[in-house]
Amino acid sequence: MGSVACRGITVGYEDEGSGPPLALVHGHPFDRSMWRPQTEHFSRAGWRVIVPDLRGYGESTPVPGTTPLETFARDLLALLDHLGIGRFVLGGLSMGGQIVMECYRLFPERIRGLVFADTFAAAETEEGRTRRRDMAERLLREGMTGYAQEALPTMVSAHTLTHRPDVAAHVLAMMTAAPSEGAAAALRGRAERPDYTALLSRISVPALAVVGTEDAHTPVSDAQDIHTRVPDATLAVIEQAGHLPNLECPEEFNAVLAEFLHSLPEQAETAAAHG
Repeated sequence: MGSVACRGITVGYEDEGSGPPLALVHGHPFDRSMWRPQTEHFSRAGWRVIVPDLRGYGESTPVPGTTPLETFARDLLALLDHLGIGRFVLGGLSMGGQIVMECYRLFPERIRGLVFADTFAAAETEEGRTRRRDMAERLLREGMTGYAQEALPTMVSAHTLTHRPDVAAHVLAMMTAAPSEGAAAALRGRAERPDYTALLSRISVPALAVVGTEDAHTPVSDAQDIHTRVPDATLAVIEQAGHLPNLECPEEFNAVLAEFLHSLPEQAETAAAHG
């Protein structure tokens, strides 16, 4: 665990294990603790796992206004540069998956492989833009608690709510603790996000699309779309999981991710890899 000042804010992060770097980007309105099952597993399995709190979430500085996906992506790059990391595998869930797409748009030469978890590539609709802006105002006005309680049944599956109350409690705690200022800024930024569908067809590194069967926010069809558009991508569908399969079904998620990571071409240990 650590923190670093970069790009005018303080970024909280975890950097565990040694070996090839794997960076994981959380979704909204969560924090880096959503990746705890993966951080623990893969740091013991020969990977250096870097998991930041995004600007405005967790232990990173809340910034009012609007936070575009490009800002999140450049924050991540600044952190990885600070840590001396060259090329890396990059994964993200939901909003984190869209940040991953933005990272590939901005600095594809740094990325060895991509993981798109429970996310989608299309630009926001006009209705969606209005909904996100209205939600941003609500969070600033009311705080996170009411929203978090309403959203929980859409974030995890009914099976998780019944059989994994510890996971449901963790998800609720993350949402409730999120700074409303940071969450609102991210919502405004996502309302204006670009359309990444054309970018997907230009991806030239291995990619994995993974989704829970019960995901109410990004259904299986969204993952299938990514799988279809990205050349030679792999698709994994996790049963009885909602929007957070990495937390709801960590053993299954880790197995899928491990198989993908093991399939990646070896990374040359040369200065060129630090690009």
